[in-house]
Amino acid sequence: MDAIAEDLAGLVDAIIRPLVDEKDSLVIEAFENEDGSILIEIRVHEDDVGKVIGRQGRVIKAVRTLTRAAASRSGVAVDVELID
Repeated sequence: MDAIAEDLAGLVDAIIRPLVDEKDSLVIEAFENEDGSILIEIRVHEDDVGKVIGRQGRVIKAVRTLTRAAASRSGVAVDVELID
């Protein structure tokens, strides 16, 4: 896996891990697409989904914004998805 993908996955992990109660169920995977963009998938326990989404989606939206800002320095497109 590309170093930038690992760094972005680490950033997402650092943001999400303190939010969830079931830390053993947290899985964050980064994939590089054929077009060079990066997809980061977050899987959490069903009881923690609401905490990661936040009120009106504010938390997941902030995570996406921070991740895109970090990736923009490298000129890479990134998308963060919460898999339920």
